[in-house]
Amino acid sequence: MNDPHIEEVLEDLYLQHEQHGRQPRPASDATLVAACAAGLITMDTGHPVATANGLELGKQVVRRHRLAECLLRDVLQVTGEEAEEDACTFEHILRPGLEDKVCTLLGHPLTCPDGHPIPRGACCLKAEKDSVLEVGPLCDGRAGQSGVVAYLSTRDNREIQKLMAMGILPGSDIRLVRLFPSYIFEIGHSQFTVDRALAEKIFVHWQE
Repeated sequence: MNDPHIEEVLEDLYLQHEQHGRQPRPASDATLVAACAAGLITMDTGHPVATANGLELGKQVVRRHRLAECLLRDVLQVTGEEAEEDACTFEHILRPGLEDKVCTLLGHPLTCPDGHPIPRGACCLKAEKDSVLEVGPLCDGRAGQSGVVAYLSTRDNREIQKLMAMGILPGSDIRLVRLFPSYIFEIGHSQFTVDRALAEKIFVHWQE
């Protein structure tokens, strides 16, 4: 499925299923005919009804949209109407495999910024069985615990430059040495010290 107009119809039908009483947006006759031909909807007294396959695809669109909202808020720090508009664009760009990478990066969030549940994906079920823990800030790690830097949750250029000067980049191996009185961590063969305010902005894929 790569037709954004059909995806929007399926998204609305899934939301109608999830949030009883919600009315779907109007769709063009051409879009409805194409969705019917694809076996994704049927028409009932002039109203579209999702088939089982259509409902599943609609759930995937909603999952991508809500993951995009989390990505925009938590990583890119975009909020408000701009975030909603961008999430609508992202939902048609994220594809199977890519959306799971975003979900893993974010630590498999359960809800979007509006509090709505994010449908679980295969990556979420796999993470529950793996020894890799959820993505979390450096300050939540244990002394001696290792991981890989996932992302930096800051848009402050001075903080970014300071962290990059320490070698803290997404994909870098990191080991937390001590938590008190300051956070001491190891990157490569060097050790660095940061306070909690900065440690909260270094998100890590922790390992057991």
